[in-house]
Amino acid sequence: MADFELPDTMKLHPPRRPVVSNVEFRAAMSAMASTVSLVTARRGEERIGRTVTSMLSLSINPPTILISIDIMSRLADLITKTGGFSLAMLADDQADIADAFAGQVAPEDRFNLGSWSQWPSGHPMLLGAVTALDCDMIGSIETGTHVLFAGAIIEAETTTSRAPLLWQRHQYRGVSGVD
Repeated sequence: MADFELPDTMKLHPPRRPVVSNVEFRAAMSAMASTVSLVTARRGEERIGRTVTSMLSLSINPPTILISIDIMSRLADLITKTGGFSLAMLADDQADIADAFAGQVAPEDRFNLGSWSQWPSGHPMLLGAVTALDCDMIGSIETGTHVLFAGAIIEAETTTSRAPLLWQRHQYRGVSGVD
């Protein structure tokens, strides 16, 4: 444990030197291969979700992941109100689902793609994903345009026979050499 007080927010200050352009930033970040995931939440009858590549393993004790969600989105609002979310790491044959939740399909029709169940928490569970997680939100940090949500993993389902869907250089990719 840190021997100093940690802030609840991450206040970003202006950089000391000029930053790269948006075009340069996007080009640089496109080189990074990321697992394509869906973040979903449910409140009452409303289910909402979004395709993300901004997810990482944060801690093993407690088992926690970190996701980044646009602060102005309905998804951020639902995660905050329900105190949790689910995450599905997509398999390499689920690009159509990734596209749907990335905005190519109307929000009310997105859950018509794929096979869905729900976790005991009520959050959506995508069947057939490489890994599906149900998380309780245990912390959040606002960064100005996004919220970083820390989710303790309460439930997990993993399919070891499936390969993950990756996003790199503005296109989907698979993992070669996966048994």
